[in-house]
Amino acid sequence: MNEKEKHELKADFERDGYVFIPGFLKGDTLRELLSNIDRYLETIVSKMPREKVYYEDINRPGTLKQVLGLHIYDKYYFKIKPCEAVTMWLALEEVDEENGCVRYVKGSHQRGMRPHGLSGTLGFSQGITNYGTNEDKANETTFHAQAGDLLIHHAMMIHLAGANTSTTRTRKAIGMIYYSQNAKVDHEAKAVHQHKVTENLKSTGRI
Repeated sequence: MNEKEKHELKADFERDGYVFIPGFLKGDTLRELLSNIDRYLETIVSKMPREKVYYEDINRPGTLKQVLGLHIYDKYYFKIKPCEAVTMWLALEEVDEENGCVRYVKGSHQRGMRPHGLSGTLGFSQGITNYGTNEDKANETTFHAQAGDLLIHHAMMIHLAGANTSTTRTRKAIGMIYYSQNAKVDHEAKAVHQHKVTENLKSTGRI
């Protein structure tokens, strides 16, 4: 990527709150990553703390929804002040509406923090309690992705994904979070949120 392209990406990110980089990984690199994900699922996940591995049905391994902290065990919503971070979401398979592609509300990272509550979605997900305004709907952008495509979004970006309604397709992806050097973890707020998530998982029999 040349300097002009880098500046254009930066400008797009600052304006919209996200950028999409198709074909970020390809060929042998993508295949190696997929192979390591399979290895991780087969050999590491069973040894991890239950609160770090989320299943739709804990008795059915095929319903695995999310695994947290991969880097800790082999190789939360983050509560940081100031809220300066980016999430990189790397598709490992084709993703569309059927299996739950990512949607953004363009420019929402510039409009401040909205009220949140537990979304009911398995994992550490929170939902915006007043989401769905006319402005939200008018600015919602949907991204289909191929294996190896990369999406990058601001920590303040409103983002969501539908349920995987396919009976034959999974939705493998890797999420990577990078904090600004200015961002500091609010450990008290993080502990409170983790407690709520854990209690919710216990109440639904998922841990």
